[in-house]
Amino acid sequence: MNVPPKVTPSKLVNSLKGVSSRRMRQEFPDLVKHHRRAQRLRSDSYFAGSVGGAPPSVVRRYIEQQNRPA
Repeated sequence: MNVPPKVTPSKLVNSLKGVSSRRMRQEFPDLVKHHRRAQRLRSDSYFAGSVGGAPPSVVRRYIEQQNRPA
């Protein structure tokens, strides 16, 4: 993804979350019923990090090997 340097990570994430939420609501209308109390599908939090130029295959393998919550 190429993003202009003037776009802050928080604005980028908010935009991506908003677009994906609208698409999910359109494609899966039943989601709204399950999340009606909060009126939103996602939390306000996010994580942004860098990988120092590691190849995508190395990053993917690292993520896949992480422990999942029980």
